[in-house]
Amino acid sequence: MRLNDVFFPEIEDEDMNYIPIVVDDGDQEDKPLAIPEHLPILPLRNAVLFTGTVIPITVGREKSIKLIRDVYNSTKLLGTTTQRDAKVDNPSSKDLHSIGTIAKIVKIIEMPDGGITIILQGLRRFNIIEFIQEEPYILAKIKERADFRPTASDEEYNNIIGSVRDAALHVLKLSPHLPQEASFAIKNIDSRSFLINFVASNLDIDNANEKQELLEEDNLKKRALKLLKLLNTQIDILKIKNDIQQKVHTEINQQQREYYLNNQLKTIQEELGIANTANEIRELREKAKNKKWPQEVADIFEKEIQKLERMNPNYGDYPMQFNYVQCLVDLPWLSYSTDNLELKNAEKILDEDHFGLEKVKERILEYLAIIKLKGDLKSPILCLYGPPGIGKTSLGKSVARALNRSYGRISLGGLHDEAEIRGHRRTYIGAMPGRIIQTIKKCGTSNPVIILDEIDKVGNDFRGDPAAALLEALDPEQNSAFHDNYLDVDYDLSKVMFITTANTIGNIHPALRDRMEMIDMSGYLIEEKIEIAKRYLLPKQLDIHGVKPAKLKLSDKLIETIIEDYTRESGVRNLEKQLTKVIRYIGKQIAFDENPKAVITEKELRKILGAPRFLKEMYQGNEFAGVVTGLAWTENGGEILFIETSLSQGKGNLTLTGNLGDVMKESATIALEYIKAHADKLNIPANAFENWNIHLHVPEGAIPKDGPSAGITMATAIASAFTQRKVRKNVAMTGEITLRGKVLPVGGIKEKILAAKRAGLTDIVLSRDNEKDIQEIKDIYIKGLTFHYVNTIYDVLDYALLNDKVKDAVKIGGVK
Repeated sequence: MRLNDVFFPEIEDEDMNYIPIVVDDGDQEDKPLAIPEHLPILPLRNAVLFTGTVIPITVGREKSIKLIRDVYNSTKLLGTTTQRDAKVDNPSSKDLHSIGTIAKIVKIIEMPDGGITIILQGLRRFNIIEFIQEEPYILAKIKERADFRPTASDEEYNNIIGSVRDAALHVLKLSPHLPQEASFAIKNIDSRSFLINFVASNLDIDNANEKQELLEEDNLKKRALKLLKLLNTQIDILKIKNDIQQKVHTEINQQQREYYLNNQLKTIQEELGIANTANEIRELREKAKNKKWPQEVADIFEKEIQKLERMNPNYGDYPMQFNYVQCLVDLPWLSYSTDNLELKNAEKILDEDHFGLEKVKERILEYLAIIKLKGDLKSPILCLYGPPGIGKTSLGKSVARALNRSYGRISLGGLHDEAEIRGHRRTYIGAMPGRIIQTIKKCGTSNPVIILDEIDKVGNDFRGDPAAALLEALDPEQNSAFHDNYLDVDYDLSKVMFITTANTIGNIHPALRDRMEMIDMSGYLIEEKIEIAKRYLLPKQLDIHGVKPAKLKLSDKLIETIIEDYTRESGVRNLEKQLTKVIRYIGKQIAFDENPKAVITEKELRKILGAPRFLKEMYQGNEFAGVVTGLAWTENGGEILFIETSLSQGKGNLTLTGNLGDVMKESATIALEYIKAHADKLNIPANAFENWNIHLHVPEGAIPKDGPSAGITMATAIASAFTQRKVRKNVAMTGEITLRGKVLPVGGIKEKILAAKRAGLTDIVLSRDNEKDIQEIKDIYIKGLTFHYVNTIYDVLDYALLNDKVKDAVKIGGVK
């Protein structure tokens, strides 16, 4: 115990290496005390102030000095709370415990070095309800926290108090360096609550968290019991120390010999340059003392650090062993951040950072809602897939901010080595943990939000399959015991929220895809891109380039021109690049003092960005037989494409051009065979197919094309070519066909619809099984469009082909 009523030791800053004074006011909490609702908070480190005790503190922090001077000139009341981590030099509200003690400044002593020493008396305990301010010092709204006091007739409580008093006196007896007056003080304390607080204040333990637990205990009987356990532990330690001292006295010659040898060893180590290794090991042990980790890991750490202590630092294995032990102690293990479960706040943050993306936001809010209701839930594994530049990766940061979690990102593009995920075994030189463990170490908590970027671009070779290694990490039923080869001990990933991103889900390992919740993130409408440019992209780039918003005004029409003429994408990445060019141009004029106009005209835009890079693909009418508009999905979103069919006299050969893939070629063959089989229904002469060659072409031949969704478009084009009938105006279509004539559903419906709207089309033909996909799309996307659902190819032809013939129609018949 630390007791002295004569002097105060030197105390550095608010570090409480203190000597409390006995100020027994009886049960002072019964006395009335006017406590303000808001109190300035003085952070303490390595100490806890209890009610009734008086302690000195030397204050050195500028914020704390201002706090003391302001308080001393007014009520002289402040709140003291202990820091969670004593090493934090400039603590904020999040670094403080929420329960502390209301204190009164008894006296201020000015120090020669500019600091001040204050004498504080503890008055009441309190709870911090909320923090009001951080600057110039912390101010909080508080509420008094009362003690629960057993009655005077509680015999068990009285016996515990007697045991506390006896144990404290025993500690003093075992500590001959402490003055005997301390025993007198303890014997003459009548107040039971004050005796508990006084003894707790003087308890000689280095870990302030144990004292904080005593302060936070409301029930005085339970507080006394916890104090008694700590006193008994201290008694055992003191007994051991005394036994050791007795042995030392009897073996003084042996001690002198060891002292001499240790000094010689120290000199030798200094000569060899290895003297600092002991300090490094000591630092590792200090970190491990307050570490929250499973007992299994603590045992492994102790075993490995003992092995490290026995190793010669000059051995080649020493750095590897040191790095392993350091990795164990640096990982957060059982350290978790507290989720922010305010759903409205989370929704606000998600809306602030990203425009649209309702499906993803809804799923995140559902996850938060369930956690709020249940209190605990395994983190979902979400996979956001869609074209580049729509905000999949940046969404992870927003989710982390909404949840109040740490954020980490792992790029998986081009990854081929399984060890990048699982880590290397420690037998290898340069071994290190896998990327998942490294990211968690960097985040500092075991429940961060981790983005696994470009999961569809993971490869494999002779070094293993990283996708297979990800199966364990991304399986909620298994990842509570993720095994990293470097750590060689299981790590709990069940609280980590993994969000994966991909452009196409077809390239993802099937077993991996099965473990993830797939969320489709399609492209943006032009109207959405305009809003994104105005709300996010333009302000961001203006700030980056140092141009004031008043210096540049872009109208909605001009932004639309940039989108349509200079970008071709579902996302907004290239749009941001084009806006950056405009801002750089304005910035250059400002730097040259040319005083440019704030409003950019379309003519000036052409001067800045050059001639339009893309021509808008528009519907081209129905004046030609055999030309039908189809819809296609690409990584950049939806596109319209034209299927052109031409007939020439010959022997019935089918020619396919336009850089078509195998699946698309098969669709063309199926379409032709269906038209042949049903020629009589379409009034096509039976021998026409033997005497006319069919050439089917899809323009933009430099671009590879594949997939089954152009089936009904090809069938309609071939039928139009042989019948010379017009195709209905403003119609686009998409759907797979079978030899029986069934129309099957296809994917990418939303992107295809956006492409149709951009091209000015009004009617879309698609499989009836795709009706459910249309119902999931917001009205804004389908406004102005009419959908025609079909079951068979004949339904398509019946709707799409008009009875009118095209101009200069060719007579198709048998040619001999």
